[in-house]
Amino acid sequence: MVALANAGFRAIAPDFRGYGLSDQPPNPHTTTFMDLCDDLLGILDQLAISKVFLIAKDFGVRPAYLFALFHPDRILGLITLGVPYIPPGPSTFHKRLLEGFYVSRFAEPGRAEADFRRLDATTVIRNIYILFCRSEIPIAEVNQEIMDLVEPSTPLPPWLSEEDLASYGFSYEKSGFQTALQVPYR
Repeated sequence: MVALANAGFRAIAPDFRGYGLSDQPPNPHTTTFMDLCDDLLGILDQLAISKVFLIAKDFGVRPAYLFALFHPDRILGLITLGVPYIPPGPSTFHKRLLEGFYVSRFAEPGRAEADFRRLDATTVIRNIYILFCRSEIPIAEVNQEIMDLVEPSTPLPPWLSEEDLASYGFSYEKSGFQTALQVPYR
């Protein structure tokens, strides 16, 4: 973002509702990708930005695609990383995933919450970053939880400092994980 700003662009990285330092949505259990798309429209309107280039990664891709579909007049370009385009509508890909795959576990109401509750928010974030910087996909055994896939002695990835981790942990202490689990997993 600094490089974009230095090149003369305005770079904005909003926290989605219920993430980081943003407020929780009124009903976290019914929040959808469309709500995040509407939030993006509200941010652009509030900042009086008529057209944007959207750059989205991972779960941020879905609201970016929806925004481009529903507000094509507001888009100059769209760049997405890590997730292909999936047309709007009911998702069925979860049915083809392994039971111990993290997406399956996070999609099950209550399971990830119970798993995360055993640890403080900073440790949950630490474990997630460690899991997702590995080359293998995190898959738990039948009687194992996702957070159990990381040994406490495992070092942080070299690109993540203790200071950064503490900042992310603080953000999730405020927001919790309700919305982070609802959207995109449920």
